[in-house]
Amino acid sequence: MTDHAHQVASTFVTPARRAEWLRLLAQAEACELAHLAAPLLADYRFDWLRRPEPGLVMVRARIGNAGDRFNLGEATITRCAVRHQHSDGSVVAGVGHVLGVAEQHAEQVAQLDALLQVESLHALLWHSVIEPLRALAAQRQHDAQARTETSRVQFFTLQPDLA
Repeated sequence: MTDHAHQVASTFVTPARRAEWLRLLAQAEACELAHLAAPLLADYRFDWLRRPEPGLVMVRARIGNAGDRFNLGEATITRCAVRHQHSDGSVVAGVGHVLGVAEQHAEQVAQLDALLQVESLHALLWHSVIEPLRALAAQRQHDAQARTETSRVQFFTLQPDLA
């Protein structure tokens, strides 16, 4: 990445904000992402840094969420990396990692990650892709909680009145 491109990306993209959009893109349903992103991505050209490739990662956990680490098992992921040179001369790289074997999903995540780092495109993509994905994720979570709530059991303890 050139110094100019790095300066452009760093002025408005914080690591926390980038992590947020990468999480939303990776956790989105592939069909939802394709529906929202395909029309926007058609206008841009990307070069491969790493073509989509499936692989395995070791999932690690901690005992009691703070204790010793242990290997929980392996998970299949697909990863991808692209480079985009914008019309203003900035060059940005985008990465995509998604669970499962999902080459198109990983490619779209990487492409959107690159474009979201371009300041002139950021607001458009945020409102047309990220916000709708956030709303869909919130709706899925709400629906799951509603399904769980129907089977919730509440236990009440009878305590003697000591007054």
